[in-house]
Amino acid sequence: MRRTVGVVSAVAVLVAVTACGGGGGSSGGATLVGLVTKTDTNPFFVKMKEGAQQAASSSGATVQSFAGKQDGDNQSQVDAIENLIASGAKGILITPSDSKAIVPSVDKARAAGLLVIALDTPLEPADAADATFATDNYQAGLLIGRWAKAKFAKEGRQAKIALLDLNPNQVSVDVQRDQGFLEGFGVDVKDRNRIGDESDPRIVGHDVTNGDPAGGRTAMENLLQRDPGITLVYTINEPAAAGAYEALKAAGKEKDVVIVSVDGGCPGVTNVKGGVIGATSQQYPLKMAQLGVEAVTKFAKDGSKPRNTDTGVTLITDQPAEGVESKDSAFGLQNCWG
Repeated sequence: MRRTVGVVSAVAVLVAVTACGGGGGSSGGATLVGLVTKTDTNPFFVKMKEGAQQAASSSGATVQSFAGKQDGDNQSQVDAIENLIASGAKGILITPSDSKAIVPSVDKARAAGLLVIALDTPLEPADAADATFATDNYQAGLLIGRWAKAKFAKEGRQAKIALLDLNPNQVSVDVQRDQGFLEGFGVDVKDRNRIGDESDPRIVGHDVTNGDPAGGRTAMENLLQRDPGITLVYTINEPAAAGAYEALKAAGKEKDVVIVSVDGGCPGVTNVKGGVIGATSQQYPLKMAQLGVEAVTKFAKDGSKPRNTDTGVTLITDQPAEGVESKDSAFGLQNCWG
């Protein structure tokens, strides 16, 4: 989540184009597929773009990639969809920055005959897209929550929990990971569809990060001011975790606090190996994008539409906990974002 500054104009300037078997949507008979990500700098989305390009190379498609200026930039994604409709794209793969606000634009694309597949982050409602190819984000949160619960119970430690979320918009991926983590740890979340309404005294508080290191550091600093005794930190993704660690290190608390996260990217798994992150839930963005391009290509040929696809999640840790299935960082590095 995942995700910062991309170079995008008011009309969502094209940030990458991969052409295979033709130069455009109608040139040479190639199928034009749009990939619209939250940013173009987060390694998660870089890997997603790589997966789309690989699939396009083998299927004779053309991929045009767009990105927002930062996580939460809905307008650039709206502009990208308009551009793709006008360009004659057959389908759009999108990781929505705002899973509710983007729906009218998705409706417009589908009405124009495009196949729309949500990657990583479901739309709200989910059936606003033709299909979703994603990690089960609730399960990703549940795994790190269960791991943390087992670790703290084994060590006889009390948890003081800080939650570093994405942004104030309560987008689906943010809510599902946050709530999955809390439920896995044994916290009553009240409304499972809303962040921040729990009343458990172990929770110090929530702050937002925009899914990037700078935001993670600032959010961690804010919560440490509220309670310097924090012992457990959940982060929406590994870039935010890296920033949180820097704040903890600056405060001399990095050895006293357990960080858990979601992504399983190569930098994040390296941080698991180095002890920066205790455990992370690994997801597979390259696979999401590959399957998405293949689905759009098939749709262009015969009109068939795909079903929702769970692209899998694996808990990665070098500190296995009893009763919680996991793989070590060696496995994580071999499979990071594949």
